[in-house]
Amino acid sequence: MSRLKTTWPVLSSSILRTGAHTPRFHKEPHAPTEDAAIAMHYSVATVPLAVTAGMLYARFAAASVRPGPRRLLALTPVLALLVALPFSIPLYSARSLAAFFLVWLGEFKLLLLAFGRGPLDPALRPLPFVFTAALPVKLRQPRSPDAAVTAEKTTALPLLSSGIKVAVMASVFGLLSRYSQSMHPYAAFALFGVVIYCLLDSLLPCLAMAGKAAMGMEMEPQFNKPYLSSSLQDFWGRRWNLMVSAVLRPAVYDPVRARHGAAAGVLASFLVSGLMHEVVVYYLTFRAPTGHVTAFFALHGACVCAERWCARRWGCMARRPPRAVAAPLVVAFVAGTAFWLFFPAIFGGGMDDRYLGETAALASSFLHAGERLLRLVGL
Repeated sequence: MSRLKTTWPVLSSSILRTGAHTPRFHKEPHAPTEDAAIAMHYSVATVPLAVTAGMLYARFAAASVRPGPRRLLALTPVLALLVALPFSIPLYSARSLAAFFLVWLGEFKLLLLAFGRGPLDPALRPLPFVFTAALPVKLRQPRSPDAAVTAEKTTALPLLSSGIKVAVMASVFGLLSRYSQSMHPYAAFALFGVVIYCLLDSLLPCLAMAGKAAMGMEMEPQFNKPYLSSSLQDFWGRRWNLMVSAVLRPAVYDPVRARHGAAAGVLASFLVSGLMHEVVVYYLTFRAPTGHVTAFFALHGACVCAERWCARRWGCMARRPPRAVAAPLVVAFVAGTAFWLFFPAIFGGGMDDRYLGETAALASSFLHAGERLLRLVGL
């Protein structure tokens, strides 16, 4: 991993100077900064419109064609569209999120819809259908009136939590930019890991709240305090990025388990998750996959199977360690294996410098935009 170093740009136009590598099949621009800015403005306007149009067509096709190969064929144009759209986004962070939302979760949701399974249903109204198809959210099953009242009372909690996580991210980026020259790579990996968790656990609940405000419908939570996991199975199955688990379960785990048993279903789910993470990392870096990310998830799949086997064999005789002991061990194992296999694929080879440069440019751009806004209102 290269040493983390970046300079804070002064002009807001530098926001995209650290833009992504151009794919080999894209034309090289003559003026990189200006063309990247134009591309970003274009993608902000066109990607949401294209996704909305594609998902509305998918809803119409699913309502018109019975589940099976014919419905899959009817959905093929949307599947191809979702694969292509992230390439039009020049920012690393936005492109990787688009790949996660569309190429991974969106594709899997549509594939499940093609065979009459999964979270999507053509009977949903257009807005809920598009929202749940394009974003990593899942509609919550109807609950009792008492539960709804309780949820209303705690609406402000996700906003407070998201605000705290945004502040943590800002502090972490400040540490990375200030002490990068003397920072050990594993320390930088740990800080980037904090950023990934804070980003996902602040953005996804806000999307769920936006869906609730727009449609009046409750969404399932995406994270459930993963730092309190009592086992790897608890971490991956009930606490970390639950939308991925909700998609992999009907798409991979259930079919494989029905034919080859639960252990094969677990291993297949982790293998598919690793392959899809490789795809997202490619969209992020435009570098050929190395297989390390897939190895990370394959290792965790094998460890989850080992946990389940030990629980079945010695569950009645062995006493599980208390959560105060188990949770730090789980977090340490996840972090240690991520330092070894996962993070180098994302942050190695100078990519860390690019992310920090992009973040610095974004911060500078927002500051200048705020200053211009204050001048416009006479403050």
